[in-house]
Amino acid sequence: MNLRQLFLYFPRYLGVSSSLRRWWWSSSLNPISTVGSWRGQSSKSPAHWNQVVSEAEKIVGYPTSFMSLRCLLSDELSNIAMQVRKLVGTRHPLLTTARGLVYDSRNNLQLRGLVVLLISKAAGPSSVDESCQNYDMVSGIYSCQRSLAEITELIHTALLVHRGIVNLNELQSSDGPLKDMQFGNKIAILSGDFLLANACNGLALLQNTKVVELLASALMDLVQGVYHENSVSAKENYITDDIGISTWKEQTFLSHGALLAKSCQAAMELAKHDAEVQDMAFQYGKHMAMSHKINSDLQPFIKEKASDSMAFNLNSAPVVLHQEFLGRDLWMKQIREAQEKGRLDYSKLRATIKAGKGVTSAIDLCRYHGNKALEALESFPPSEARSALENIVFAVTRFS
Repeated sequence: MNLRQLFLYFPRYLGVSSSLRRWWWSSSLNPISTVGSWRGQSSKSPAHWNQVVSEAEKIVGYPTSFMSLRCLLSDELSNIAMQVRKLVGTRHPLLTTARGLVYDSRNNLQLRGLVVLLISKAAGPSSVDESCQNYDMVSGIYSCQRSLAEITELIHTALLVHRGIVNLNELQSSDGPLKDMQFGNKIAILSGDFLLANACNGLALLQNTKVVELLASALMDLVQGVYHENSVSAKENYITDDIGISTWKEQTFLSHGALLAKSCQAAMELAKHDAEVQDMAFQYGKHMAMSHKINSDLQPFIKEKASDSMAFNLNSAPVVLHQEFLGRDLWMKQIREAQEKGRLDYSKLRATIKAGKGVTSAIDLCRYHGNKALEALESFPPSEARSALENIVFAVTRFS
């Protein structure tokens, strides 16, 4: 399948069996505080996630919160935005997605692009290949690398928009009129396709076949990972899915780590760095994304303000580890004990999981991937950009 075909078929894969709620990896990351000790300490360890992001944005030269602004303010998408306004008052998830893209006072939505810019600056220009020395460079980052960061964000944004497609076969009366959901689906497909088309055009303008190949393969990984998530989260399989942590890590990389890892590698390719530097950038992106996902999975179990009755993913890292320690038979027994009148009591199940080893093991796993990300940075020269990348890891791997 070529790149154009991949972009065309991408929304079809994402709409296979998604439900009304958005359930991909969180676009946000809540700041959390440290417990215990682990590898390394930062000379500047900001207490809050927003402070980490703010300092990193100063290093790369401009707020990445506006990285996709040129595309979002284009005439084509402005026309789509006018149509999105018709969804006001409905429960279509596209409305929540659009609101978060415009304004989110608590979290930074452009993490992937920011990491690409930081690792580009941390690596600097290649010392062995001077063919790209004539490229425009601002704040130590080539213009083509900034374009790549924007492309990465466009792909991620398009994914979030497409994940807002509602499975009409699973609609309930409480979800609202069918015509509203049908209209919202059409707008989600149209706007997501527009973003992907812009990403495709931007990739072509980079005029680097290896970079195109890397980002195309990342999209294929996303399709494969999301298709699997959709299949295992179907109602009849949601509770009975049986995977070990190794399988979970493989699947999570596809749907959550491939885009960032391969974008970091592509940034090194654009600066003509050798294979070793490219691999280190890939490793940082991979393990950073894995830590980010595990952190997100842990929030329902460690966040003080989390509602006891709030549903959580039964295939998240703490639950998978809990099941692996407990054994399949005992886990299914706990599931049955937590069911009342055919519905799962999440508060009871959450308490059971917190009493086991799954949560603490997931924290250890998050820190393991954080340590691997820090190891990958050791091949980069000391700099403000490298420190910012380290601080991002420190912020993701703090727990209370």
